Amino acid sequence: MITASDDEGETWSAPVTLTSEMKWHGSSCNVHYSDRYVYLALDERRDLTIQGWNTAGLAPRVLRAESDCDLLDPNNWTISDALAFNETVSSGDLDFFGIPFYRTPARAPAELGPGQVCAPMGWLEPNIVRFRDPAHLWHDPDNRTLHLFLRTNTGGTGYAALVKVVENSDGHLTAALETVPSGKRALFVPLPGGHLKFFLLYDDESQLFWLLSSQATDSMVRLTHISQDRHNLPNNERHRLQLHFSKNCVDWCFAGLVAAGKTERHARNYASMAIDGQDLLVLCRSGDDGAHDPQYTNLITFHRVRDFRNLVY
Repeated sequence: MITASDDEGETWSAPVTLTSEMKWHGSSCNVHYSDRYVYLALDERRDLTIQGWNTAGLAPRVLRAESDCDLLDPNNWTISDALAFNETVSSGDLDFFGIPFYRTPARAPAELGPGQVCAPMGWLEPNIVRFRDPAHLWHDPDNRTLHLFLRTNTGGTGYAALVKVVENSDGHLTAALETVPSGKRALFVPLPGGHLKFFLLYDDESQLFWLLSSQATDSMVRLTHISQDRHNLPNNERHRLQLHFSKNCVDWCFAGLVAAGKTERHARNYASMAIDGQDLLVLCRSGDDGAHDPQYTNLITFHRVRDFRNLVY
């Protein structure tokens, strides 16, 4: 559903359903604008037969509309085609990279220890990127290609998933996997904190991509030695919110910690950001001692990174 506001969010219109007979999942990820269009990316819940946390059955899709049209009219939106994760790759296809980190059944979670569950491998929560640098290997000189960077559910850390969406001359949006010069497909790309929800933002002034994500410091701990405050698996540290910058979305430079909780229970995660002059404004899902756990939190915190471009080196 979508709603509109004419008074900067004080009041909202009645919600309008853009699709029918489709199920969706979304999070606080970025929205992309071009000279003509507005784009957002959501997860279609394609395969609903998987038990437990179903990221394997999600299909990332781009929704596009002209910026000056009536965005509450479903006819003004175009939706890309897409494949669900489990229609793209299976765990049996992968080796030598440690993905997936834990073995699970294809259509059900695996209980690895008391209260420790690993869901089937998948992706979710896409951020939209358009590469504008002509020197970038994935730059499209026709300016018709978007890239989706997605959180990965692999049981490990340090990778995001990648899908490209091409705007065809007939108006259709076609999804595919990206390739590298060898011809190999690039389903996984390095990204700090890519295993949890992250936020990507392009800054015109610095011509850099900025990344907010959760910092992993202890993902190799044995399940029997995991902190009691950690939520579920070793890769699920949620109390350290980090900032990186990159010119290409593959090579990331650490800019600093935006926020850190006193303990793992004090989560600082699921953040969004916006540029305000020389500063970065950050809104974060947070917790304190009153939180149920690092996943189910009780606070929203606001952070300002002053003169953030001075962090570039």
